[in-house]
Amino acid sequence: MAQYLLSAHSVDGVVQEPMTQEQVMDVVQKVYALEAEMKSNGTWMFGGRLADADTATVVRVQNGSVMTTDGPFAESKEHLGGFYLINAPDLDAALKWASRVTEIVGAPIEVRALVDEPKS
Repeated sequence: MAQYLLSAHSVDGVVQEPMTQEQVMDVVQKVYALEAEMKSNGTWMFGGRLADADTATVVRVQNGSVMTTDGPFAESKEHLGGFYLINAPDLDAALKWASRVTEIVGAPIEVRALVDEPKS
């Protein structure tokens, strides 16, 4: 079985109508139900929602010294907002899960296979 990253993206500056508390609770319940289904059939590996991109810290080595900078690595209006790592038999199955996620959260979902590293 292959492993896939389903990543949800947000876009800065896109103004959406604020959700009511009832709408938020509806989305949360749908997310929990989808995650329970993933867990019950062995699809679920891990998932999480990320803090806003402007809270990120970037760590790098420059001229032999470790440097840290505030903010996201890439200056972009689009940011990773959350993700799932899943097991799926093939890309088509992963795309079906991604379509269910995007339907619930309303954000674009990028699907990428994890590289199967050769055993040494």
